Amino acid sequence: MSRTVAIVGQPNVGKSALFNRLAGRRISIVHDQPGVTRDRLTAECKLGDKPFTVVDTGGIGSTVDASFTEQVHVEADIAITTADLILLVVDAQMGLTPVDSELARELRRSKKPLILVVNKIDDAKHQPLISEFSRLGFDTLVAISAEHGRGIDYLIERIAAFLPEPEAATGEASEPPLAIAIVGRPNVGKSSLINAILQDQRTIVSDISGTTRDAVDVPYVRDGRGYVLIDTAGIRPRGKVATSVEVFSVMRSEKSIRRADLCVLVIDATAGVTAQDKKIAGMIQEAQKPCVVVMNKWDVIEEGRRQQIMKEAMAGALAELFFLDYAPVIVLSAKTGERVKHLFREIDLVRAAAHERIGTGPLNRVMSAALTANPPPIRGGKRFKLLYATQIEKEKRSAIPVPSFLFFVNASVLLVPAYRKFLENQIRKVSPFAGLPILFHFRQRETREVRKAKRGAGNRGTPRSRGHLRD
Repeated sequence: MSRTVAIVGQPNVGKSALFNRLAGRRISIVHDQPGVTRDRLTAECKLGDKPFTVVDTGGIGSTVDASFTEQVHVEADIAITTADLILLVVDAQMGLTPVDSELARELRRSKKPLILVVNKIDDAKHQPLISEFSRLGFDTLVAISAEHGRGIDYLIERIAAFLPEPEAATGEASEPPLAIAIVGRPNVGKSSLINAILQDQRTIVSDISGTTRDAVDVPYVRDGRGYVLIDTAGIRPRGKVATSVEVFSVMRSEKSIRRADLCVLVIDATAGVTAQDKKIAGMIQEAQKPCVVVMNKWDVIEEGRRQQIMKEAMAGALAELFFLDYAPVIVLSAKTGERVKHLFREIDLVRAAAHERIGTGPLNRVMSAALTANPPPIRGGKRFKLLYATQIEKEKRSAIPVPSFLFFVNASVLLVPAYRKFLENQIRKVSPFAGLPILFHFRQRETREVRKAKRGAGNRGTPRSRGHLRD
């Protein structure tokens, strides 16, 4: 049974601050600039005894960002339609406005349970401001300060009273949903791709770059498997970020890469791989995340040349993103939905590859043959030596565990990056680990000097120990 609470209201009344408070973490961007939230954001609220889903919506009833006003209304209407309870948030310090009154009338027509949330009661001296809102005629009115947490416990109690009882858990717990971050520079079609996957105008799509400002978590089920699609703001070069809101958006996108189980890097096929695409790919590599590269806007390419251009685009992407060469490249059109199913085929292959394992015997034979055929370079009169290698058991806390190998060596500092890449390539000849980075961990052999010093320390301690026993 559904347990969903939608937060609605005009811009800048504190909806996102309340959403973050209920979610228990900063998900929605909070800023004094009206109209910052444009998409529906969802999160689970666990503050009470019975968790529920809370939905943040774009501000309704303002002409700010007029090009988005109609779409924001649509987003809010969807949230209202699918919610079990609606929280109408008003600003106590702004006072009752005509927009508040109109929203109250519209919401009553929905026949859904309603709570009027009077926000920004930050201090006891603000209490008299509440009385003005009684004119709206709501049966349930709760005064809060979303910023300071005042009144939140009582609000949770009132929400619980309206919501249906949660369904009892049955059977074994299913696997956690796979978090997929859709990342890329502005206007390459990230939100369009999510809409194509969902077959629903879930996120706002516009030709204006920077439309998505928050990292939007969108739950999705496909073939019985759960996913969370993270729609992120376009990542611009640092020098081209114009406002503080955009700065926060870019920071959220970078954080989304780190918290995702897998990243989908979206690139405009008509523009090819740009310098900014490479920087974003570098963020994915640095975060050591599984990845699939999507060349979008396939529909723009003329029909007769598609196959040739597809080969060229994929080869070009692999050449430009050579440091991310483990990531499969696919071409699709988010606008028409063509070849979108291939994305999930690749994701399934990456998920399966994460469970591949190379036996210790075969691994050491491959490594020994590689070092013999192509010895490491000498550094400072010494050469890197690999004594033994083994694949480490995968981390169970990760939905897509990254393959990791433990190398017992003489000195890890002697391993130069080029030779490290050579060893990685030898491993991929045995098991490609498609879409997955390969991590190396090192354990160094103790030097002769260290062993000698340890033996000396042990010998010095022996007479004293024996003397103590004789006493």
